[in-house]
Amino acid sequence: MKIIVDDLNGEEIFNLLNEHLKDMYAVSPAESVHALDIDELKHPNITFWSIWENEKLAGCGAIKELSNTEAEIKSMRTSAEFRRRGVASTMLSHIVGEASKRNYQTLYLETGPVDYFRPAVELYKRFGFEECGPFADYELDPFSLFMKKDLQ
Repeated sequence: MKIIVDDLNGEEIFNLLNEHLKDMYAVSPAESVHALDIDELKHPNITFWSIWENEKLAGCGAIKELSNTEAEIKSMRTSAEFRRRGVASTMLSHIVGEASKRNYQTLYLETGPVDYFRPAVELYKRFGFEECGPFADYELDPFSLFMKKDLQ
């Protein structure tokens, strides 16, 4: 599999991110959905990657710089046909490695507490993420689960 910095202009990534947003709104109330759309993901403080197997999009993920020492994982998603094949682990490993290279001290994420998100939460825990309180501009929300990983 090959991971590339993605410019978010391809049809495949457009479709995957729209599917992601649709699913987030299906399992969470609108006010509790914190997934970013394509325009928001193009902000200069966000680096977005896609992961490919041959010519097929396998998944994506991004890192949003919160400060010189903190970042947040955004838009982790695996294409349906690639689930349970290590795509999310590969992308998460890449993001954690990139965060370390950038000398971030803490890497955060927000996900959901319901069963739909259980595989993601288990993956994050395997990578050393622990539950924490809200960070950045987030507020306590029964539909949000906050996690962090200390990198230094």
